[in-house]
Amino acid sequence: MVDITHKATTLRIATAQAIVKVSKPETIEAIEKGTVPKGDVFAMSKAAGLLGVKKTPDLLPDCHPLPIEYTGIDYTIKGLEITVLVTIKTIYKTGVEVEAMHGASIVALNMYDMLKPIDKGVEIHHIKLLDKKGGKSDYKDTFRRDLTAAVIVCSDTISQGKKEDKAGKAIITKLKQCDVDIVDYVIIPDEVALIQEKAKQYQLQDVDLIIYTGGTGLSRRDVTPEALKPLLDRTIPGIEEAIRKYGQDRMPYSMLSRSVAGTIKNTLVLALPGSTNGARESMDAIFPEVLHVFRILKGARHD
Repeated sequence: MVDITHKATTLRIATAQAIVKVSKPETIEAIEKGTVPKGDVFAMSKAAGLLGVKKTPDLLPDCHPLPIEYTGIDYTIKGLEITVLVTIKTIYKTGVEVEAMHGASIVALNMYDMLKPIDKGVEIHHIKLLDKKGGKSDYKDTFRRDLTAAVIVCSDTISQGKKEDKAGKAIITKLKQCDVDIVDYVIIPDEVALIQEKAKQYQLQDVDLIIYTGGTGLSRRDVTPEALKPLLDRTIPGIEEAIRKYGQDRMPYSMLSRSVAGTIKNTLVLALPGSTNGARESMDAIFPEVLHVFRILKGARHD
């Protein structure tokens, strides 16, 4: 199966349809009056659809097992056609489109099975996805594409050439995936004055995003938060919480990180962990959604 461990959990909704077409009005009449020999067609087909939705990953090998938190099955009759609508909701890392289409298929097949003794001309048509919400495609057009970023690696050992930087490069990779232009990438020692100097420099250059990696732990030389907090006009605790929550779901030491997020005028400043995994996971936790902050800073509404 596709690796989704890096993805964030969001509300996902999908609606699918199937159309069952009978061959004569008497069939519709029997359904509505409840005189079909095999029983209540709508009630039994709904039950079959609920089971079908839950069994989707058992039958389709690439589908992830996921928590189904709502299933709605509705019917509409128009002439000789019965439209089946199946809506699925989950709060998870991947969507429920296949579950919705599978549910609609099972409902339609069960209706076919129940109706075939009284109507040999039943057909199933147009099984398809009608709508989905909650995935990355919902947000792809809500972020500016003219943003700039500077990445600063804070590390005594890397600045002395004793170790190769990987965390900063992981941050740059993610930024490029989000269409953010990298205007500078520097490595500095863990010195308060240097950390503050870089923040002031890039803010004066109107760089949109300043990202530090390193110096957010609890060792004596971890001073990035202390250096940055006095410079921030406002902190953004929600970003910090999202980073730590995402990390804590993956390893138990993330609660010790002192990641920082805030603004200096219209520049967003982030201080992320210095480990490669910590930096990469922090970026996965908040990007690209965090880029919406630049619309808010410009006066846009939260849509």
